[in-house]
Amino acid sequence: MTATEQHPAASGERADLLAILARQRNFLRFAVRELTDDQARQRTTDSELTLGGLVKHVSAVERNWAEFIVKGPAAMPDFNAMTEADWEAWADDFKLLPDETLSGVLAGYEQVARQTDELVATLPSLDDAQPLPEAPWFQDASEWSARRVVLHIIAETAQHSGHADIIRESLDGQKTMG
Repeated sequence: MTATEQHPAASGERADLLAILARQRNFLRFAVRELTDDQARQRTTDSELTLGGLVKHVSAVERNWAEFIVKGPAAMPDFNAMTEADWEAWADDFKLLPDETLSGVLAGYEQVARQTDELVATLPSLDDAQPLPEAPWFQDASEWSARRVVLHIIAETAQHSGHADIIRESLDGQKTMG
C-alpha cells in the first residue's frame, strides 16, 4: 500500500482525514516532480525555503506529531531549553543537505506517511488527548486530541504545499495547483 491509497482499516471520519492528508501530500510531491537534487536545494525567493527542504521538513513534522499522539510531550524536544546548537540542528530539517538526495527524502516521507496512516486507522480513539509540550508558541498549556493533531498535520502539509508551489513556479515556471 502506498501513502496515496486508502488504508484498508480506515472508515468514516478516519478515512476522510486520511484522504485529505493524502491529497495534500500529493500536492507536495507533485511540486518536486522531475527535479534534480541541485534544483531541490535552490532558493528562489527571499526565504530560506527550498523544495527539498520543504519535503524534509514536512516529513519531520508529520513524524514528530504522529509520535506525539502515542508518547505525548516526551516525543517532542523541550523547546524552552534548546541551545543555539539545538536550533541550528533543527534548522537543518528545512534544508536538503549536501549528503542528502531528493529521492532519499521522498522515500523517507513515503515511510512516514505509511506509519501515520497506520496509526490514524488503528488508534483506539481520535478523542485520546495528550498535553502539549513546553514551547513558546503553546502559551495556554492545553492538550490536543489525536484528531486535532491529525488536523494540524493536514494544515502544515497544505501550507507547505502552497509554499512549494510558489518556489517551483519561481524555479522553472511549473505550477502545482493552478
